[in-house]
Amino acid sequence: MELFVMRFSASSLETDLPKGVKDFLPLNAAKAEYLQRQLQQVFAAWGFRPVIPPQLEYFDVLEIGLGAGLSRRSFRFDDRQSGRLLAFPPDITPQIARIAATRMSEQPLPLRLSYSGRVLRHAEQQAGKDRDIFQTGVELIGLDGPEADAEMIAMTIEALKAVGAEEFTIDIGQVDFFRGILDGLPLEGELAAKVADAIARKDSSELQLLLKDVELDAAAREEILALPRLFGGREVLEKAARVARSERSRQALDNLSQVLDVLDVYGLLEHVTVDLGELRGLNYHTGITFQAFMSGIGRAVCSGGRYNNLTGRYGFDAPATGFTFNLLHLLFALDKVLDARVQPSTDLLIYATAGQLRPAQQLAAKLRQQGYSVARDILPRDQEAALEYARQLNYRFLAVVSGADQPVELSCLADGTTQQLPWQSLIENGLQL
Repeated sequence: MELFVMRFSASSLETDLPKGVKDFLPLNAAKAEYLQRQLQQVFAAWGFRPVIPPQLEYFDVLEIGLGAGLSRRSFRFDDRQSGRLLAFPPDITPQIARIAATRMSEQPLPLRLSYSGRVLRHAEQQAGKDRDIFQTGVELIGLDGPEADAEMIAMTIEALKAVGAEEFTIDIGQVDFFRGILDGLPLEGELAAKVADAIARKDSSELQLLLKDVELDAAAREEILALPRLFGGREVLEKAARVARSERSRQALDNLSQVLDVLDVYGLLEHVTVDLGELRGLNYHTGITFQAFMSGIGRAVCSGGRYNNLTGRYGFDAPATGFTFNLLHLLFALDKVLDARVQPSTDLLIYATAGQLRPAQQLAAKLRQQGYSVARDILPRDQEAALEYARQLNYRFLAVVSGADQPVELSCLADGTTQQLPWQSLIENGLQL
């Protein structure tokens, strides 16, 4: 039997990854960790506690909480142990809903839960579509009402400021306003989907064409055609109130007005726009929805909203709202800002001269105990080569150890200054950088 071996050159291996996934080298990995850390600090400050869902689930269980769109985008495979179908979750929110419904149902409400993790999704064959997605977010389970919805938006704004974002907007919608407009109208199936898509894209011309042959009275037609234009500041609510006919739509406007009142108390309305033609998650959300956008990137860095029906699918009927940050989108939007905030570095590289390994190793152990990040330069090379290595790998200091009875030469790589410090004093008292 011939063994087929595929050989790669180094250049081909460099890019030989499935589409939609990527490697993170130290700088971008440090930036991603920084973003995750800052976001989690904000979540903790608002009383949210972390949970860690698994990266594998039985597909039939996971599917209960997934809509048809996400269900189709799940990576699935057979489990040799159980014979059941497994899946990599394409979204973490359904997992949190399952955990709350099955593992935490006896705990008092509300549940404030946060998470950070990676999900996998099948993506269309288009450039720039990620399949490996980093999510960091929160779920507030057991609270209904405008204050809870406003809390999610306020947290999003605070989190964006915490990671260094300056120019951003939060687009707020209310899916029940649209549902109220459609109630009782002859729009179903494919036509209803096309109408919703035209509204979401704010394509008034296409919307008029789609409705041309639909039997609608003048008021209903005006109501639907107004949707792509209902975008802007708080004045949008007044425009919407003039065309809204159904009680459901009017209640949605009242709910949105109350959310904006709370955000006004927080002093956050400057970051908010109202978009009543925002229909993302129409089949999933049950009220307020929102997305965060930053200049220079056309995709949302955060999305969220109310989903009161999800935990009930797992036998635990409770209102819920939440949001999730897409860390890759956030990293792309803040790349230059993070250059000034994040620099992966190690505090010290310790170099031993003339076989003085033992005192060098002792010093490395002492400084690590003190809390510094320390690497021993184990390769056999001269001091100048060690110094150049330390520069290229972004070390802060090079410490040259020549023996327990000799001073340690400590060189600062940032400014080139050097000082001599007694080895014994460093062992006994540590180092102050």
